[in-house]
Amino acid sequence: MGQQPDGPDEAHRRPAGVSDETVAALGKLSEALECVERVRGHLYSLHQLVGHADLMLDDAVEMFRAAGHPDIAERIVTDLLGRNVIAGRWTFQIVEDFDDGYYALFRDLDRQARDQLVGGRRHLYEAEMKERRRTKGRPGHEARPGAAG
Repeated sequence: MGQQPDGPDEAHRRPAGVSDETVAALGKLSEALECVERVRGHLYSLHQLVGHADLMLDDAVEMFRAAGHPDIAERIVTDLLGRNVIAGRWTFQIVEDFDDGYYALFRDLDRQARDQLVGGRRHLYEAEMKERRRTKGRPGHEARPGAAG
């Protein structure tokens, strides 16, 4: 078996004729999508935290009742339990609207740009940055898993 050439695997090599500007633009689009992925995670945190808080209110209601404060308990039950967090929406609806609208379009545009410009390759900007920054031949600086440094 011959030794593989040093450097990134084929999926992370720039296709012939693709400009630096194109790789940079795709890198910026990918970076923006990664930011939106974090937003999505925060939305799911919001969804789970609000849901958990809503369920905790059941205990608070019972505790207020047991402590002799039925008026506060009743206000929680009638005004807060089951209330929309945003006009007309519980958090699951916010997450679904985000996923099906903005997020889906963002992912589609990112994929379409990569498919059209670089044959679907991902993270070319980062792969090229890795090549510029790693020390070839040094342990821990291998170009890819299983490759000799």
